[in-house]
Amino acid sequence: MPGRIAGLAGPQARKASRPQHERITPNRIPPLLLALFLTAFLAGFSLIPWVRTNPRLAGSLWGAVGVLLLLLILLRRQVARAGRVLRYDVVPRPVHYVQLTMHTSIYLYWGWYWREVYHYAPLIFAQIVFVYVLDMLVCWWRRDKWILGFGPFPIVLSTNLFLWFKDDWFFLQFLLVGTGVLCKEFVTWARDGRRTHIFNPSAIALALFSFGLLITHNTHITWGEEVAVSLGRPPHIYLEIFAVGLVVQALFSVTLVTLSAAAALFVMNLVYTGSTGLYQFVDSTIPIAVFLGLHLLVTDPATSPRRNFGKVLFGALYGAGVFGLYSVLGWLGVPTFYDKLLCVPPLNLMVQSLDRASAALEARFHKLRFRPLNWISGWSPRQANFAHMAIWISLFAVMTGTGFVGSRHPGSNPEFWRKACEEGRGNACQTWTRTMNVTCQHGSGGACLTLGGLWNEGRLVSRDPSEAGKDFGRACDLGAPNACRSLVALVENEGQDVFRPACDRGDGESCFILASLYYAGRGVPKDSARAVALFRQSCGGAFSREGTPSRPRRRLRPNLRRRCFERKGLETGDLYSSCRNGLSVNPSRG
Repeated sequence: MPGRIAGLAGPQARKASRPQHERITPNRIPPLLLALFLTAFLAGFSLIPWVRTNPRLAGSLWGAVGVLLLLLILLRRQVARAGRVLRYDVVPRPVHYVQLTMHTSIYLYWGWYWREVYHYAPLIFAQIVFVYVLDMLVCWWRRDKWILGFGPFPIVLSTNLFLWFKDDWFFLQFLLVGTGVLCKEFVTWARDGRRTHIFNPSAIALALFSFGLLITHNTHITWGEEVAVSLGRPPHIYLEIFAVGLVVQALFSVTLVTLSAAAALFVMNLVYTGSTGLYQFVDSTIPIAVFLGLHLLVTDPATSPRRNFGKVLFGALYGAGVFGLYSVLGWLGVPTFYDKLLCVPPLNLMVQSLDRASAALEARFHKLRFRPLNWISGWSPRQANFAHMAIWISLFAVMTGTGFVGSRHPGSNPEFWRKACEEGRGNACQTWTRTMNVTCQHGSGGACLTLGGLWNEGRLVSRDPSEAGKDFGRACDLGAPNACRSLVALVENEGQDVFRPACDRGDGESCFILASLYYAGRGVPKDSARAVALFRQSCGGAFSREGTPSRPRRRLRPNLRRRCFERKGLETGDLYSSCRNGLSVNPSRG
């Protein structure tokens, strides 16, 4: 039938005109029909109960489905007009399914200690389906054959090890993984006589989106910081990643990249600590997310150097880049977890130059008859790689045995940073404040009380009564001794202006604390009507709609999660009953 698409109806007309040796066996499932089935399967994820209850999350899924259907329609017309025959070949490549296995083992171990990973799993699967369909449609737009294998898995799984967008912004997650696919397909160069992609697909997407989030100050729409921190929860996560890395290194000879990156970080940390008495990465010598990056993000065989000297330089530059970017990002006052994500694409651009430099150096040494490693010149590449692995195993054993990685780090104790701050060492005061804030946000009343006193006193950091009041309020809520008394004393000294400006700007936490004070008559005149109005304002300003990373329940900003009252409590005036799980300045607490 004229005009029918070969991909859907079978290439009967064109098969008849081909020589016998060129005839193509049609796929059992027609190519475009396969794309349609997978798109319908993606739409099915919108039926998950907790997805349906969040219209913006469901809308992100339907938006992705709509984009794929539009591309499918356009491709169908283009194929019909050109009389093309589409097909796909099943070619499972070891580099892809090995990475799938390694990534999965990390997700399973990580999720056991941070269950949000398991709850988020359906959205990871949705991204995998999306990438499969996008990859096949983009490929068929440019050529007739698409390779069906495990390629989309590493793109999605490695991306989601570093960055998740919150539910209300989940359409950006599809754009994130889609960017990796498009860069892999369209951003290419000639290397070793063939066209290949320049950038690691996951790394280029992560770098571009990280840069965008930084310049727009929108990190809060992601779970990036929570992901980076929670990766360290499993007790033996360094050993897990190290073991996973050994498998990849043994099969694909990327050991020198990881080894040189770790060695560079090891040496730079020793120099930094020796010269300043402080720790560059605060509570770890190689942060767990960086350790993960130097095993599974920067070691893509297709986008890293092929020659040994190039691999050494590539890994060392990654380690140095992470070390330097951490300082730069901290100095700029922006989240530092982007350090490991921003420097990979520039290194990918240097790959061919590094290989040429490696070849030139080898030729130079040969000409000068300088062969320091002549004794291993007869080894095969596989034997040399096992030797590199032995060196890496030894270095890791040294780092583990000396507490360099995997043990309780001295910098994780806030007392270390307090002493360093009082001694005026480097940026210790800034680090101490940040460390105490993180500890406070994770439910330590003592840390909140200390932080409030720090802001209120203004001796080691610039005085900020508003921040002091909120930290005293959190400490009071968590039952820290004398915290409620400190809050009341602050309000008596500073007046309601401690919280009023921030409350008027939409800070629900400030509104809630001020409402509680008015209701209890502590530090301000008792005024139940004003308290009710402020409680309403706090609930309107405190809620964010994202929920946890995968469950779209309404969630309060840190330390307000359980404080807001129900409508019934407002109507009956029983504020303490309706807010019994939250902050109330109870006179019995002092």
